Amino acid sequence: MLLISTLDPIITLVAILAVLVIAISIILRKFNQTYIIGYILVGVILGEHGLNTVKDAESIHLLGELGVILLLFFIGMEINLVDFLKRWKLAVIGTLSQIAISVGLVLLIGYYYNWNIARSIVLGFVIALSSSAVVIKLLQDKNLIDTKIGKNVLSILLAQDVALVPLLLIISQLGEKSESIESILLMSIGAILIIAILGYIYVKGTIFLPFSKKIYRDHELQVFMAIFLCFGCALATSLFGISAALGAFVGGMIINAAKATHWIHDTLHSFRILFVSFFFISVGLQIDLTFIYENLWAISLTILIVYVTNHLLNSLILRVFSCTWKEALLGGALLAQIGELSFLLSSTAFGLGIIENFGYNFTISLISLTLVVSPFWIALTEKFVKPRSKKNN
Repeated sequence: MLLISTLDPIITLVAILAVLVIAISIILRKFNQTYIIGYILVGVILGEHGLNTVKDAESIHLLGELGVILLLFFIGMEINLVDFLKRWKLAVIGTLSQIAISVGLVLLIGYYYNWNIARSIVLGFVIALSSSAVVIKLLQDKNLIDTKIGKNVLSILLAQDVALVPLLLIISQLGEKSESIESILLMSIGAILIIAILGYIYVKGTIFLPFSKKIYRDHELQVFMAIFLCFGCALATSLFGISAALGAFVGGMIINAAKATHWIHDTLHSFRILFVSFFFISVGLQIDLTFIYENLWAISLTILIVYVTNHLLNSLILRVFSCTWKEALLGGALLAQIGELSFLLSSTAFGLGIIENFGYNFTISLISLTLVVSPFWIALTEKFVKPRSKKNN
């Protein structure tokens, strides 16, 4: 009886989550919208500012972090390193331009409103990163992963994910929390090891996994080997003070080079769907509807500025790198929202006192709403560019 009473709240919560996700997703699917919106809405409904059903939001947030790790592992599996390096100029220049212009724009706004420089830089970093989780899901839904625009957008996203580590280091310095020599040395060693692994993959082209033939014939071993390769690589990088998600991404690239993506994809795909949904539900749990209502004009205006700026900037970058205007505009729309990794940047800045309660709530609301708006913005862009492509044909 004690065990049943202990499990009962968990069973109830899981059942409610499942029912709400199914109901909302069915409705959204009729309007050709991604399930991601449904996950966020479920979080809003069940959160502190909705029905207040979820009492342990931290656990769902932790499950969501597992989803981000799995997502980046799958991204890595879809990336051929040789092909990716052919686009290094687009990835590096696109990412650096996005960060520099975003920071510059916020510094100008901050100067007008008398913000301190540290806060402006952090907010610039926040709006510069796009959402790998949203964009990858949309690229998959629209069968764009293997197209030219899909690969170009993906290269920019991956460069942004890699840029997260130096951005976090800069924020820690802005908060006057200097990293110890030991931490910097450890991160440097980890970065060198990652570069060495990627260099080995680039030179060899194809690598061989031990016991691969035996694993291929045993489904149970496949499950645990896939989990080990994903979370083992994530653990390895985290031990060096580097993002666990980056480690999972490198692990995925190793799998791609080992030509073992088929059975690992089949093994972990259901886990990815489950844990990625928890990530977006945890995003919804953080949304304060009262705060949004009280600051609706400021938030709406900021969202519009973010979308227009990010869309135009990324479209120009993609156009410069041999995309047609149609492809560039669609790619700019895909990259226009603020990404889930920006939650980490804002929470780090909040912990260091760079931004206060209002700034943190504003940032969380802004990121969350851009994730919700993203599919609609992309749909509007598609309606704008598709008729033109038909006339040209």
